[in-house]
Formats: sequence, structure tokens, C-alpha cells
Amino acid sequence: MTFQPVVPLSGYAGWLFLDRTADQQRATFNESPSITRLTDTFRERIGDIRTAEDLVQDRELLEVALGAFGLDDDINNTFFIQKVLEEGSIEPDALANRLSDGRYADFSEIFGFGDFAIARTALSFFADEIVDRYEAEQFERAVGEQDNAMRLALNLGPALGDVLNGNSTNIGHWYGMMGNAPLRSMFETALGFPSSFATIDIDQQLEQFQARAEATFGTDQMNELASPENQEKMIRLYMLRSEISASSATSGASIALSLLQQI
Repeated sequence: MTFQPVVPLSGYAGWLFLDRTADQQRATFNESPSITRLTDTFRERIGDIRTAEDLVQDRELLEVALGAFGLDDDINNTFFIQKVLEEGSIEPDALANRLSDGRYADFSEIFGFGDFAIARTALSFFADEIVDRYEAEQFERAVGEQDNAMRLALNLGPALGDVLNGNSTNIGHWYGMMGNAPLRSMFETALGFPSSFATIDIDQQLEQFQARAEATFGTDQMNELASPENQEKMIRLYMLRSEISASSATSGASIALSLLQQI
């Protein structure tokens, strides 16, 4: 049986509780038999995996590999995943780079099957690197089953780290954010964009994202937005705007005004 995270409240108050207790809850979650069985197996066998085909043929290892990047739902799409891994992430026309979801490029790059003569699975620290990501991602997923807003908040720091590591320029960072669906959802809500925002021209989206970030945080530099202070402000904005959206249909403008005064 897997430990179920405790999220007793919604909104920003719920986030403050989760943030205070997250380390303890994660530790308990990671000790769940269903988690330790898979992570122990991954540590034991991943060093023998040398090709993408080897990986997709081992369902238990593939479950951890995909789960570490939030790609759990692709567990049965083995042909697709093998192609993503075999084509790597270096060439611009590689499959992972042609997909709108940037998590596939991160997945392909970190395993390295298509980019290096010897895959990164042979590295002594590789198993721990993936297991750490898997445990964090699965805890977020379990939290999300109770409150998806909390899952997005937990994902903010790791997702920003992937964006910053995967691009060398600020514009590249912004496009990386827009290609990461959970992270983009956080930014859109926190910065007050409507659901129709994604339908406009991509370059106009970039301009408006940067302008709104500058007005809200005093910077449009993604590495500065990733500071602990700005991450906390973004989470607060996200939670409060989410509450406003949820309550507007039934509670009227007075609650919306009260929540905005807390920002």
C-alpha cells in the first residue's frame, strides 16, 4: 500500500501546510512498499541497460524511467518511446525536439541513448539520479490526485531547473517554459492570462509573458524568476487566482476582491 499525502486544506493555506510538512511526507511516501519495490529493482538492473530497446522491453525499469519525467501514461507506447530515445536530443530534427512537450527532450537527453556512444545508464550515479526524480514526481502525482494545484506548485522548482539547464539563453528559457505543460499552466494562471491565451501567435505569447513577468516580478529573466522568493510569490499568485476562478461563479466579486488584497 502506498502512503497517501495529507492535504487538509485547499488554496494558499493548504499550500503552506503542505510546504511545511512536505519533507516528512515525502520520506514516508518513498518508504511505501510499492515505491521501494520499483526503485530497488531499478537500482539493481539499470546498469545493464545499454540501448533504448533494452529499456522499453523491461516494463519495471520503463515504469520508473517514464515516471521520473511525468510521462507515466506512455508506458504502453513502447515504439514511440524507443524512437524518442534513439534519436536523442542533439539534432534539431530529432523526434524529442519536434514534440511540443519539452519533457520528452529532457527524458531523451538524460538517458543519452541517441547522443553518446555509451548511454548514461552506465554511470555509477545514474540510478540514484533517476530514482530521486521518480520519487519526487510520484509524490507530486499522489498529491495531485487530491489537489492538482498543489501538484503544480510542487513541480515549479524542479521544472524551472530543467528549463534553465536545457537552454542557454533567456528566450530559450521562455520557450522551454511554454513547452512544459504543467509549468506553463502555473505561469499562465499566476500571471493572469485567460485560457484562450495559448491560441495566439507563439511570438506574441512570448512578448506578453515577458511583459507580464516584468510588471509582476520586476524582471523577465527566467533565472531570476527561479529565485526562492519569486517562486514563492508565483505560487501565492497561482493559488489565489485559482481560488478566485473557482469561486467567481458562486461567490461574487467580494471574495475575489478579498483574495486579491492578499497578493
